[in-house]
Amino acid sequence: MAHAPTSHRRGARASHRSDRSDGPIQITTWLGLTFALLLGLVLVSRDHVGVHAAGVTLLIMLVPLTVAVYGSALRRGLGSGRAAISTAIALTVVVLKFLI
Repeated sequence: MAHAPTSHRRGARASHRSDRSDGPIQITTWLGLTFALLLGLVLVSRDHVGVHAAGVTLLIMLVPLTVAVYGSALRRGLGSGRAAISTAIALTVVVLKFLI
């Protein structure tokens, strides 16, 4: 006797490799990273200890993520060159902030 399909069972599906994630990096990814990096810089500049710590935590998480997106962009394409440059500038400012 065959079992009825339930919510925890999935049928055989095709791979999701053909989704739009296979194309170049989308402009919203670049702009989101740029915004988040700038927000982290604003939070780090605040005097309140908790807000400052939240900014540091955000930047510590975003730097490796941004580097990984650039690594992926080498394989898949930049998408928007200007948006990628704005993210590179924000990443440079963050790295210089921590080094200086």
